[in-house]
Amino acid sequence: MIFVRGLGGGTGLTGTIFERGEDAPSYKGAPDGDAPYVWVCDEFYEVESGGIETTINDTSIRIAFESPMPRGFETRDQAVEAAKAHVRTQLARIGVPRSDVRIKVFRSDPDTGHETELERT
Repeated sequence: MIFVRGLGGGTGLTGTIFERGEDAPSYKGAPDGDAPYVWVCDEFYEVESGGIETTINDTSIRIAFESPMPRGFETRDQAVEAAKAHVRTQLARIGVPRSDVRIKVFRSDPDTGHETELERT
């Protein structure tokens, strides 16, 4: 698995790219299991009421979550680029300027939790 994490405005968002041979989630709306790379990450937006409260750039806002929309890709590069764009878009939806979002692409060892950084932008 490859993780793509975006940080900005005092908050963050991490999604997962399932690689060839790994079991991507299977639920209603999940992509074809034959896709070599599958990106899964939350989607959210700011709401007036309801949702959950979070702090962005020292301002309290409320956000609501949508069902994750997994997407399948043919190459690792396509999946990583789409994941980075997705993370930036989600944070922009709650007021974090895209230019303020820092992206980290990494793997995490399931036994130790040790992260191996693959890319940082």
